[in-house]
Amino acid sequence: MRHLLEIDDLSVAELTEILQLSSSTEGAQPLAGLGMALLFEKPSARTRNSMEMAVVQLGGHPLTIRPDEVGLDTRETVEDVVRTLGRYHALIGARVFEHTKLERAVAVSEVPIVNMLSDEAHPLQGLADVLTLADAFGGVDSLAGRAVAYVGDGNNVARSLALATGMLGMAVRIASPEGYAMSEADQARVRAAGVELVCTDDPVAACAGVDAVYTDVWTSMGQEEEAVERRRAFAGFTVTDALLDSAASEVVFLHCLPAHRGEEVTDAVLEGSRSRVWAQAENRMHAARGALRWLMENR
Repeated sequence: MRHLLEIDDLSVAELTEILQLSSSTEGAQPLAGLGMALLFEKPSARTRNSMEMAVVQLGGHPLTIRPDEVGLDTRETVEDVVRTLGRYHALIGARVFEHTKLERAVAVSEVPIVNMLSDEAHPLQGLADVLTLADAFGGVDSLAGRAVAYVGDGNNVARSLALATGMLGMAVRIASPEGYAMSEADQARVRAAGVELVCTDDPVAACAGVDAVYTDVWTSMGQEEEAVERRRAFAGFTVTDALLDSAASEVVFLHCLPAHRGEEVTDAVLEGSRSRVWAQAENRMHAARGALRWLMENR
C-alpha cells in the first residue's frame, strides 16, 4: 500500500508523474462512487477547500471530520479510528500535530494515508510549491540548475520544500536565525535525497541571485505562547523588496499562507508583481488532485 507522508516517499520519477497528473485536464475519475475521510486536528482554510475540491474533481465524496467529532487518542485511538474509516473510504487524509500519529495510522491502514500537514512535513504544500515554480519558469524540466531560498523557521514547510525542489535539481538555501535552523536530522534526510542544501543565518546571502524566495509565518499554530520571543529572534528576516532585489531579475516570491503582513513579509512584496502566492494557493488543489489520482492508480 502506497502512502504520502513526505516528499521523499516518492522517487524523482514518481514526483514528476504526480506533477504531470496535477497539470492534466483529463477527466479521470478514479474516486467515482468512493469517499475520502479528511481528519483535521488543526484547522485550515486552504487544506480543507483544496482537498475537498480535489476529491470532487476526481468523482469522489469528501467527508471532513473535525477534532471534536473524532478525538484522536482521546475518544478513540488513532489505530481504531483509521481501521474504522478504512471500511468506509478509499483514502484517508490527516492534518495532525504529531507526525507519529500518521506513522501509527500507516501501520494499520488498508487504504492510502495522505499527510495534509504534521509537525515534520507538509508534502501537499511542497507539491504545490514546485507546481507553481514550474508554471513560472516553463515546466518541471526548467527547474534543474535554478535555486530557491527559504527565509524563516526551518520547519515542516521548509523540509518539504527542500525535498520537492531539490529532488527536481534546484539548489536550496535556508536562512534561519540561531536556534531556529532546520534540525541536523532533517538536513541529513534532505541531503540523503540528493539535494544540494546550504543552511545559513544570513538571509541576504541566501537570497543572492536565486530564482525564488519563500517564507512562512514566524509563529505557527500551536506556538502562540512563543510569539513575542519569535518576533525578537526573527528580526531582520522579513522579506522585503530590497531583499528580493538581491535575487535574480525574474525572481518569484512564494508563501504558503496565511501571511502575517509586516512580520515575515511586507505588503509590498505580498501584493507585488513578483508574488505568486495566489497561484500557489490555487495549486494546492491541483497538486492534491494529482497526488490522489496517483495514489489510487498505484495502490
